[in-house]
Amino acid sequence: MSTPRRSSPLPLRSSGEQRHGDPRTTVRTLHSRPLVHDPRMQFGRTVTDLLDEDFSVALVYAEISGRFFGDAERRHPDRVVNVGIREQLLLNVGAGFALTGMRPVVHTFGTFLVERAFEQIKLGYAHQGVGGVLVGGGGSFDASASGRTHQAPGDVALIDTLPDVVIHAPGTAGETDEVLRRAVAVDGLHYVRIVEQTNRESFSGGGLHVVRRGSGGTIVVLGPVLDDVLAGTADRDVTVLYAHSVRPFDGATLRAVLATPDVVLVEPWLAGTSARVVSDALRDVPHRLLSLGTRRTELRHYGTPAEHQRAHGLDAGGIRRSVDSFLSA
Repeated sequence: MSTPRRSSPLPLRSSGEQRHGDPRTTVRTLHSRPLVHDPRMQFGRTVTDLLDEDFSVALVYAEISGRFFGDAERRHPDRVVNVGIREQLLLNVGAGFALTGMRPVVHTFGTFLVERAFEQIKLGYAHQGVGGVLVGGGGSFDASASGRTHQAPGDVALIDTLPDVVIHAPGTAGETDEVLRRAVAVDGLHYVRIVEQTNRESFSGGGLHVVRRGSGGTIVVLGPVLDDVLAGTADRDVTVLYAHSVRPFDGATLRAVLATPDVVLVEPWLAGTSARVVSDALRDVPHRLLSLGTRRTELRHYGTPAEHQRAHGLDAGGIRRSVDSFLSA
C-alpha cells in the first residue's frame, strides 16, 4: 500500500489542493484544465499541470508522446528529460530522480517500459525501495498496425510479480487524471496503463464499484472493457463490478456482493492475470471462476485494435458467448 509522500528537498507550490494519504483518495487540483476525451492527451495535460504545481515532480520519457510535453519542457527544462529511445536509461534516470527525493513520472510504450526494461524496474525501484509513477501506453493492441513489438498484453502480469506495486488501468480521461494525481501524491511504485479504448462512464475513487446488481453470477471488470461487458450481458441478471485501480485488489467488496458461486473475470490484458487475487479474496468461499482476457495465441495479422479485441473474444459478442456458456454449464 502506498503511503503519503515524504518531504522533498524541493519546495512545493501551494496552488494545488491535494490530500495525501490513502491511494484510494480522490485528489483534485484547483487549477486543472478542462478534461479532454482522449486518455493519452489527458495524460500529457495532467502531467504538465503537475509539473507546474509541484516542484518535486519530474518527467522522464523516451520520445513517445513528446508532442504533449512541449510547454512543460520550455517551462521546466531541469525536470523534463527526453532520453531518446533508450528504455533502460529511461528507468535508471527516473530511479535517480527518486533517490534524490523527487517523484518521477516515467513514460513510453508499455512493451518497452515493462517488458524490455523490466530488470531496471526490478532493481532500480523495487529492490532499492524507491517509488515512481511508470506510465505505459499502447496496451495490448492499440498499436496493432505497428506489429507485435508494440503490443504488451503481458505487462500487468509481469509487473505484478514485484511486491507492493499499485496498478491502475483507467477507462476514461477523467479516471486518467484522477489516478495520475493520486499516484503522484503518494510514495511507492505505481504503474498506470493508458490505452485508446475507453468506457462511457467515469468512476471516482479506488476499489470495486457496483455498476449493476443482480441475483445471478458476479462479473468483475478491470479497466476499459466495461462497455462491452455491459452490452454483452444486458439481458442477464448478473452483478457487474468495475475497477480502474486494480492493485491492490478490493476483495472485500467482491465478498460483500457475491450472490452465487459463479464469478467471471474480464480484463483487457493476459487472461487470468488477476485470477490469483480473485481466488485469494474468495479462498474460504466455494466458487468457480472464468477468466477472460487476451488469449495465449499469437495473432500474426496486423489488423485494427477492434479486430484484435474481437479475435480475443473481448468484444460484446465474444463476452456474451463466454458468459452464456459458463453460466449455463
